[in-house]
Amino acid sequence: MKCVAIALSDYNLCPCTMTELPDRRTFLYTTRMADISSLTMLFDVKETFFTVWEHPVSYVEFIGTVLGLISVFLAARANIFTWPTGIANAIFFLVIFYQIHLYSDMFLQMYFCGMGVYGWFSWKYKAEHQQSAIRTLSNTNRVRLAAFIAAVTLLIGTLIANIHLLLPQIFDHPASFPYIDTFVAVSSVLAVILLARRIFETWVLWILVDVTSIGLYSVKGVKLIALEFVIFLVLAALGVLSWYRLWKESELVTAE
Repeated sequence: MKCVAIALSDYNLCPCTMTELPDRRTFLYTTRMADISSLTMLFDVKETFFTVWEHPVSYVEFIGTVLGLISVFLAARANIFTWPTGIANAIFFLVIFYQIHLYSDMFLQMYFCGMGVYGWFSWKYKAEHQQSAIRTLSNTNRVRLAAFIAAVTLLIGTLIANIHLLLPQIFDHPASFPYIDTFVAVSSVLAVILLARRIFETWVLWILVDVTSIGLYSVKGVKLIALEFVIFLVLAALGVLSWYRLWKESELVTAE
């Protein structure tokens, strides 16, 4: 009987039932495909996790939003772990924006990933080499910053406003609120740079971005995202208070 069982094993048969047993490779393949399916579901914006105000929230949207809130909270406390959580947040949002065809926001998330790496190593390096105190811009640099934001917003905003005419095969609809949208993007980019350099005015920009975004997303009808920026606004206000307290505990430095 032992010999029969050995012989039958070559054909993957059970000597008792004479039926074919599942092939190990087939089992492993099925298991791996199930894992891939679960991972795909995690990053699919069409997979609903729960519903808020009749708005379906996907797994990727929920995780990305939570990571974003954690990152801003840590930034308000000048905690270095704001950067890795921010990078993870940008990756999840990149996946979302790709699937809903917001390609400019998708590329902005790539920028956030790059700045996240820069900010992370910048803070870590300075922490190991007597990290400088939180700094502030001079009045002259504040005026220059405001003028730069206005000029770049006007330039890029005009381009975005006409992009459906320049590339109609890619953008078949005019951009919504191109100048306001551009202001948010430009200010966000500069705010990240200032945050990485530990310059206090980063929170002024974040507050302007949050207030503008709340109005913009409310008009567009995406109320959940507008609510998220209300939370960001509160955290930005806490950031102002937290960094101001750190100012009092160290010598105030003016950034060049």
